[in-house]
Amino acid sequence: MVELKTDTSIDAMHAAGQVVGRALTAVRKAAHVGVSLLELDEVAREVLREAGASSPFLGYRPSFATTPFPAVICASVNDAIVHGIPTAYRLRDGDLLSVDCGAELDGWVGDSAVSFVVGRPRPADLRLIETAERALAAGIEAAVAGNRVGDIAHAVGRVCRTAGYGIPHGFGGHGVGRRMHEDPDVPNEGRPGRGLPLRPGMVLAIEPMLIAGGGDTYYEASDGWTLRTSDGSRAAHAEHTVAITDSGPRILTARVPV
Repeated sequence: MVELKTDTSIDAMHAAGQVVGRALTAVRKAAHVGVSLLELDEVAREVLREAGASSPFLGYRPSFATTPFPAVICASVNDAIVHGIPTAYRLRDGDLLSVDCGAELDGWVGDSAVSFVVGRPRPADLRLIETAERALAAGIEAAVAGNRVGDIAHAVGRVCRTAGYGIPHGFGGHGVGRRMHEDPDVPNEGRPGRGLPLRPGMVLAIEPMLIAGGGDTYYEASDGWTLRTSDGSRAAHAEHTVAITDSGPRILTARVPV
C-alpha cells in the first residue's frame, strides 16, 4: 500500500533528508587514502548524533539477512555494488567508494547515496560515476505526477544501457516514509507508461546501481550483506529521496557540494 504524504510530512522528511546530506558530505570530506571505513562510519554517526537523529540502517534486518546490519552507512568499495559493511579496511589511492546513508528524524526517514574516487581517479571510474549521476537525474526528471513508475525505470535504464553498463538484476529504488523501505518498488529498468501512476504526495528513493563490466549478475559476499559484481568490475551507486509534488519533483536529500 502506498501512503501519500501531506505537505507538512514532506517538509519533515526534508529535514531528515538534510541530515543525510550533511552526513554524506562529511563522510566524503573525511574519505582520504589511509582512512578506514569504520572511521567513516563514525563520522556519519557523529552527524546523526548532533542532529538528534537515529539510523534506519543500524540493526536493520530484512528477510534476506542472516544478521542485523551493524553500521549507519553502507560503504561499498570497488567491485562492491551496495550494502558494504564498514570494516577496518583502509582506503587506497584510486579506490571507488559508494556510500549509502539514512537518517530518521521525528519519525520520518531520508535515504541517499553517492559514489566518488579516493585519491587519483581512473577515467573509466569517473565515467561510471558520471553516468550514475545522469541516470539519477533522468529518473528524477521523470518523477512527475501523471507519469508512472515505469517512466522512472525507463529513464534510469536508458542512460545506463546506452553507456554500456550493467544493472544488478532485482535491485532498485523504493518508497520512503515512516520506514526506510515502503511501497512501491522503483526498478532501474522498465517500460515507459507502465506501472503505478505517480501522484502528488508519493515519496520515492530513486537509486541507479551500475556495473562497469556490462553484465547484470552479482553475488553475495560471505558477510551476508555486501553484493559484489560477478565479473569483478567496479560499480557505482547514486540515490536521492524525491517527493512527487504538484510543482514537480522535490529532492529531499540534496547536499552541499564538497
